[in-house]
Amino acid sequence: MSPFGKRHLRWMMNLWPPFWGAGIRVKRMDRDWKAIDVEMRLRPWNRNYVGTHYGGSLYSMTDPFYMLMLIENLGREYIVWDKSATIRFRKPGTGTVTASFRLSDAQLEDIRRSLETDEKLEPVFVVEVKDEQGSVVAEVEKRLHVRKK
Repeated sequence: MSPFGKRHLRWMMNLWPPFWGAGIRVKRMDRDWKAIDVEMRLRPWNRNYVGTHYGGSLYSMTDPFYMLMLIENLGREYIVWDKSATIRFRKPGTGTVTASFRLSDAQLEDIRRSLETDEKLEPVFVVEVKDEQGSVVAEVEKRLHVRKK
């Protein structure tokens, strides 16, 4: 957790150099860590050679969130790490793109229940990066590693 506390974390994440440099903004971060919304506007410093969103920035805007959400919701008795990720580009991204991360009570309960009998779990989460019209620009699949301490 941030040394400044959870209430300042969204502000701190928006100033974090990889996000700030790419123009990534955390627009919503619920106190219960079950909903986070992120956006990125197309700027000269985050566009590629052909004038669309740079793929690395599209991935960066999805990178840490499911891991952070699980860490905060499962608690200190669990270890959570990113294991792998893939990104599939669906169409060129222009304008402002967004990604929404949601974590349900049912997902958390499934993870806890599975770890009562299994040593580790590798849940997969999928997030879509969408343009202003709601079309999918990219689909990111995140595989996490979760186990009890």
